[in-house]
Amino acid sequence: MAGTGVFAEIFDGEVYKYYSDGEWNYSASKKTVAIINPTTRKTHYKVQACSQEEVNKVMELAKSAQKSWARTPLWKRAELLHKAAAILKEHKAPIAECLVKEIAKPAKDAVSEVVRSGDLISYTAEEGVRILGEGKFLVSDSFPGNDRTKYCLTSKVPLGVVLAIPPFNYPVNLAVSKIGPALIAGNSIVLKPPTQGAVSCLHMVHCFHLAGFPKGLISCVTGKGSEIGDFLTMHPGVNCISFTGGDTGISISKKAGMIPLQMELGGKDACIVLDDADLDLVASNIIKGGFSYSGQRCTAVKVVLVIDSVADALVEKVNSKVAKLRVGPPEDDCDITPVVTESSANFIEGLVKDAKEKGATFCQEYKREGNLIWPLLLDNVRPDMRIAWEEPFGPVLPVIRINSVEEGIHHCNASNFGLQGCVFTRDINKAIMISDAMETGTVQINSAPARGPDHFPFQGLKDSGIGSQGITNSINMMVKVKSTVINLPSPSYTMG
Repeated sequence: MAGTGVFAEIFDGEVYKYYSDGEWNYSASKKTVAIINPTTRKTHYKVQACSQEEVNKVMELAKSAQKSWARTPLWKRAELLHKAAAILKEHKAPIAECLVKEIAKPAKDAVSEVVRSGDLISYTAEEGVRILGEGKFLVSDSFPGNDRTKYCLTSKVPLGVVLAIPPFNYPVNLAVSKIGPALIAGNSIVLKPPTQGAVSCLHMVHCFHLAGFPKGLISCVTGKGSEIGDFLTMHPGVNCISFTGGDTGISISKKAGMIPLQMELGGKDACIVLDDADLDLVASNIIKGGFSYSGQRCTAVKVVLVIDSVADALVEKVNSKVAKLRVGPPEDDCDITPVVTESSANFIEGLVKDAKEKGATFCQEYKREGNLIWPLLLDNVRPDMRIAWEEPFGPVLPVIRINSVEEGIHHCNASNFGLQGCVFTRDINKAIMISDAMETGTVQINSAPARGPDHFPFQGLKDSGIGSQGITNSINMMVKVKSTVINLPSPSYTMG
């Protein structure tokens, strides 16, 4: 159970503590933040509301601990990461329980997220040993006009303190996707979890604590974004920010200054369906891509752009599958569970109302109970409807009928987002040409968008992000190249 057994020290009474200097602490503010269960819409957990003074202390500790950690042998860093991964997977049940209660993630998916996170940490440890264990040797006479009088040795050195800010929808997985690369590279970590998902993150951090990482190296501060959000992202002690979320990331990027940023800020992932596509395959992937975890995924299919001649057949196939989706509480492993907050549900409802007023075809009756919204396919959506452009982050999917591939590409590229997209066709030549034309970070051919596997590059264009993720890319982003140049008194040639 959450907050019991090996996790008992992170919880006292009805409030979870925050993690600093290798210990679980209460905030001196005496304030807490309530975490609302999306299903019951009642307070389920409480976490500490950390103060700016406590953030300052955490940064000071992180800076000091990082210096020692950077001197820790690479194999030892990897060993501790492997240990944390094993502990995390061993205690998947209580962490998954938190995911069910905090973010209404279906029970099976919650367990899968924790196991996947452990696998990600282990892979990161192995990849880090390979990447960071190698440098470069350059010689000066490879550039015109130079003799062989300089030897350049390059290595990768840590940046310092990495601020990690994951989103609510994958709070554990997207936290460790930042923590693992930062630690193997020799950095320290300050984690600011989302409010919905904070308790899951605290349990995950305790697994790193049990693995025996040095004090001060890993911190987890909880609290209100309005009080410590900007203070964290603009803190002079931060040397790198890895953020996953929404529009807040754009604000962070404008304030962050001269530090490396890694950001994924959402998407309006387009699914382009050609007239030669396998419509059964398309329908299955639309269901998986558009409705899994109630559409609360940055890589969810967010708009279907289908050639008009096959649109009727595709909509019929998708509708038959929508009818089979189970709707209800996450504890019952339902396909469609409540969206994370009431404000999210209200936003989705606003998009639905706009579409109705402007004449979209409702393939199902719109139904909502609290935060629970039944899956809804909207046909005959037009570009003047908000749902054609805005990201609902819920189980509502628009279908736009197009007359040509060019029309579909134009709609995709007119979006301010550019995270992922997908193309369904039996013609690989057409698929490649469409992929090349789509202004998105990734294009999936004959499959729904997806972030993983976690070692694949993952990046967005335009308002969808800065930089590239994926284990290798994240490690390389969290280091800098350092050069040491040996100057010889006279030219020296190997075997000369």
